[in-house]
Amino acid sequence: MKKVFEVALGILTAIGGFVDIGDLVFNAQVGARFGMSLALVTLLGVFGICVFAEMSGRVAACSGRATFDLVRERLGPRMGLANLVASVAVTLLTFIAEIGGVALAIMLVTSISEVLIVPFVGLLVWAVLWRAKFSVMENVLGLLGLGLVVFTVALWQLGPSWGDFVSQAATFDKPGKEDWPTYAYFAVGLFGAAMTPYEVFFFSSGGVEEKWTSKSLGIMRANVLIGFPLGGLLSLSIAGCTAVVLGPLQVDVGALSQVALPVAVAVGKIGFAFVIIGFVAATFGAACETGLSAGYSIAQFFGWQWGKFVKPRQAARFHLVLILATLLAIGVLMTGVDPIMVTEISVVFSAVALPLTYFPILVVANDRDYMGEHVNKAFANVLGTIFLVLIVVIAVAAIPLLVITHMGAGM
Repeated sequence: MKKVFEVALGILTAIGGFVDIGDLVFNAQVGARFGMSLALVTLLGVFGICVFAEMSGRVAACSGRATFDLVRERLGPRMGLANLVASVAVTLLTFIAEIGGVALAIMLVTSISEVLIVPFVGLLVWAVLWRAKFSVMENVLGLLGLGLVVFTVALWQLGPSWGDFVSQAATFDKPGKEDWPTYAYFAVGLFGAAMTPYEVFFFSSGGVEEKWTSKSLGIMRANVLIGFPLGGLLSLSIAGCTAVVLGPLQVDVGALSQVALPVAVAVGKIGFAFVIIGFVAATFGAACETGLSAGYSIAQFFGWQWGKFVKPRQAARFHLVLILATLLAIGVLMTGVDPIMVTEISVVFSAVALPLTYFPILVVANDRDYMGEHVNKAFANVLGTIFLVLIVVIAVAAIPLLVITHMGAGM
C-alpha cells in the first residue's frame, strides 16, 4: 500500500510540477494565434522529455550520482565546462522568469505592482530553498499546482468542436494570416518549453537527494511516463481554452491575466481562484526547482558538497550559489523588465542549450561502468538519437527565428 501511495503521489506532483511559466505563456499564445495546429509539437516535446528524464533518473538510481557529477568525469573538463556555462545561463534566465511569474500571479489578486512584490517572492523562495525539506517542497507545491487542472474543466465547459481540434492538430498547418517563420518560431518555443534543461538536472539530483536505488526504477518510471504526459495534456488544455475564447477575438496574449481569462469565462470566480492558486504554486515550484538546479549544476561540477540532505553550513558554497542566484533574479526584475518577455527569451535559449544538456545524458546512460545491467537498450538509444538530431536542428534554428520574427511578432 505504501508503494501505491508513493507512485500516486509522485504522479500527481509530476502533473502539477510539469507546467511552469514557459508552458503557461507559450501554450496560451499558441492557442490564441494558431489554435490546436501545434498540438503535435507539444506532444513531441513531452515524449522527448520522458525519454531523457527516464535516462537521467536511471543514471541517478543506478550510480547514486547526479548528471553534472558524471558529465565532467565522463566527458572531461572542457566539454563539462561548456555544458555547465550553457545550462547555468539558461537555468538562471528561467529562474528570473519564474520569480517574475510568481509576482505577476500575486499581482492579479492584489493589484500591487510586480516590481514591489518581487523582493518578497525572492526572499520566500530563498527561505524555502534554505529550510524546507526536499520532499515537502516538491510534494506540497506539486499538489497545489494541480489547481491548473481547472483549465481542463474549463475547456470541457466551453464545449469546443472536438472534431475541429483533432483536424487542426492532424493537418499541422498555420492560419492564413500568419507567416511560416513565425509559425516555426512558436513551434521551437513550445518544444523548448516542454524540454527545458533544468527539468532533468532537478530530476536526477532529486533522485540522489531521495536516495533512489535500482529498486526505485519502477516508481521513477511511473512518475515520468504517466505524470509528464498528463502534465502535457494540461498544457494542451491551456492552448485549447485560449483557442476557443481568445482566438476569435484575435488577442495576442501578453499578460498572465489573459491566460486566466478563459477559465473565468467558463467557470466563473471559483475557477479563477483555482487558476491563481495553480499559477502561484506552479511558478513558485518551478522557481525552487530552477534555483536548486543552478546550485546543483555548479556544485556537482566543482565537486562541492551539495543538496538539501546536508546542513547548510556543510554545503556553504552550494547555498552561497542559491543566495547569489536569488539576488541576481531580484536585481534584474527590479529594473522593471517584463517577466513575460524574459520568459519568451528563456524558452528560446533553452532550445539552443538542449544539445549540450541531453547529449551527455545519452553518453552516460550507455556507459556500463556506471549503469551495469541497466545500461541503455537498443530501443532507448534509437529514441535518444532521433530526439538528439531533432534537438540539434531546433537549436540551430532558434536564434535566427527569434531575430527574423522579432520574437514572434511577425515579419
